[in-house]
Amino acid sequence: MATDVEIRPAQPTDHPILVAVMDEWWGRPISGILPRLFLDHFCTTSFVAASGDEVVGFLVGFPSPARPDEAYVHAIAVAPGRRVAGLARVLYQRFFDAALADGRPVIRAVTSPVNERSIAFHRRIGFTVSEPIADYDGPGQDRVTFRLDLRAPAC
Repeated sequence: MATDVEIRPAQPTDHPILVAVMDEWWGRPISGILPRLFLDHFCTTSFVAASGDEVVGFLVGFPSPARPDEAYVHAIAVAPGRRVAGLARVLYQRFFDAALADGRPVIRAVTSPVNERSIAFHRRIGFTVSEPIADYDGPGQDRVTFRLDLRAPAC
């Protein structure tokens, strides 16, 4: 990761900045998945990577209210020019540390089967990846799920 990047807790005031870059960074319309309430309520488990005044990455996650040993990553993104430098791993490590400090060793996430880059990344960092689950988020909304148990020994 570049030394000019600082990772800090996300703030509600980051919301307009994040939604302004999401569609471009994902390469498709996606900003609607991130209402401000995520940053209002989960700022202690969400992180922003900044280089000076420029946001170059972020992770939005939260502890599961229904599953006491789990935490969920709702969104993670890194600016296209900053990829392959390890920034996504650093953001995930911050989230892992926060989840473990809260007694939540199981990390989950979900993506669309068309998001091949995300699926490959999550596999590389140790997540188990499901086959596409038909209609997971409603008719025609297939999803792939990710699961990582931080207690499990690395292979």
